Amino acid sequence: MTVLQAIILGIVQGLTEFIPISSSGHLVLVPHFLGWQLAGPQVFVFDVLVQWGTLFAVFVYFWHDLVNIARAFFRSLFKGRPFAEHDACLGWYLILATIPAVVMGLLFKDKIETAFNSAQATGFYLLLTAVLLVIAEKVGHRNRKMEEISWWDALWIGLAQVLALLPGVSRSGSTIAGGMTRHFDRASAARFSFLMSVPVMLGAGILALDDLFHLPGMDGLLLPLLLGFFTAMIAGYIAIRWLIAYLSHHSLYVFAIYCTVLGMLVIMVG
Repeated sequence: MTVLQAIILGIVQGLTEFIPISSSGHLVLVPHFLGWQLAGPQVFVFDVLVQWGTLFAVFVYFWHDLVNIARAFFRSLFKGRPFAEHDACLGWYLILATIPAVVMGLLFKDKIETAFNSAQATGFYLLLTAVLLVIAEKVGHRNRKMEEISWWDALWIGLAQVLALLPGVSRSGSTIAGGMTRHFDRASAARFSFLMSVPVMLGAGILALDDLFHLPGMDGLLLPLLLGFFTAMIAGYIAIRWLIAYLSHHSLYVFAIYCTVLGMLVIMVG
């Protein structure tokens, strides 16, 4: 992987991690259409680790929220009343929402890695993302705020996140859709989606570190990883700010159309 390839993929990762058009799908398709011959294991590890760049974007944007959640979480634990505060409950809900994807990711890790090498499969999964976004708009009443979230809402959104283990299914798209089908407004669904990305991306990155250290030619991948990290962080921060503002006044249909067109193009071209 060259420096230029890493920068391009970092920008793609940062923008598409939060915009509901599938970062994993684009990280499969961009090298495919540009004719880049990248080693499968190397690509998978790069894709997962460069997500830490977008993770840092979440830290920067939601720093105040994350600090309040962490403080309330541990304060409530020390007092022996773990569910006494809303922010403490939110911490538990984020953990609960993470569990389904972690379990499924560990059980099917090899099959998921294999799926990342198939551009045509990515095309079909992009169509699934489009379907999820349309369902969210049709079903959701959009009359609830994030302050009203319950454990069942968190688990439901976490189950929706399992679909995002597949390349082409947007993590933000599936989780925002999960929140909207529980009748949260678009911006609230997006905020919870972005907050729950923290444990998922952190855990996936830690697991990928072991793969990184066992890759042949690891030293040559360190510079591309660093460049991919920083470009993903900058692009991710921009994407978060833009999308939350956009969803306050606009629907998800434009992203559904984009995923449909791209998915059909990928399927037809192969």
